[in-house]
Amino acid sequence: MAQQSPGPAAQSPGPAAPRRPEPAAAPPRPPAHTRTLAWHWIGTAAVLAAAVGTVLAVAPADASAPAPNGPHAVPAAAAPDPARAVYPLGCDGLPVKIDQSFGADLTGDGADATIAAAHCLSATGTPPDGLYLLEPGPGGRPRIADVLISSTEDLTVRSVDFRGDGTITAAVDGYSSSDVPRCCPDLHESLVWTPRGRGYHRTVVLTGDEA
Repeated sequence: MAQQSPGPAAQSPGPAAPRRPEPAAAPPRPPAHTRTLAWHWIGTAAVLAAAVGTVLAVAPADASAPAPNGPHAVPAAAAPDPARAVYPLGCDGLPVKIDQSFGADLTGDGADATIAAAHCLSATGTPPDGLYLLEPGPGGRPRIADVLISSTEDLTVRSVDFRGDGTITAAVDGYSSSDVPRCCPDLHESLVWTPRGRGYHRTVVLTGDEA
């Protein structure tokens, strides 16, 4: 019996071809109302940014400048000179002595004034003071705009000042009666002048006497 010759050897299978990766699934789309809300906020932010830019563009360059000054002190050279004023003291030829004075813009409107306390210079006793508000007058001579204390009140001004609201204050000495020697005042008061209209309203805020 004839033997059959074996057929050609079976070929071994080659290496397997690589598998193509499957495309990744697309992310789920957000619900329609969520997408609308996001676009809404993006649009709102853009509008706000444009509005802020507009405000910055139209703001004046000096927006941070300080507000106009209120009442404030001014140099003596810029205020009326108290030495050139004529005071209603009745000194009968005696010289006038100015005890205290200072310059101030009492209203903040640029009108410089001077507050001056003055009395007749006498070698005896304690002549009473007058307290005056001076404003610029004709010919460079100050004029008396207000008499805060008349010399007829028989008071001595110990100190005088003003506050940031234009109020004027003074500490004064006086006498409880005509029997008290003029050398030795026994009353001590604090007076306040509050701006009222075009003038001042005077009040006594503290009254005392020596123990």
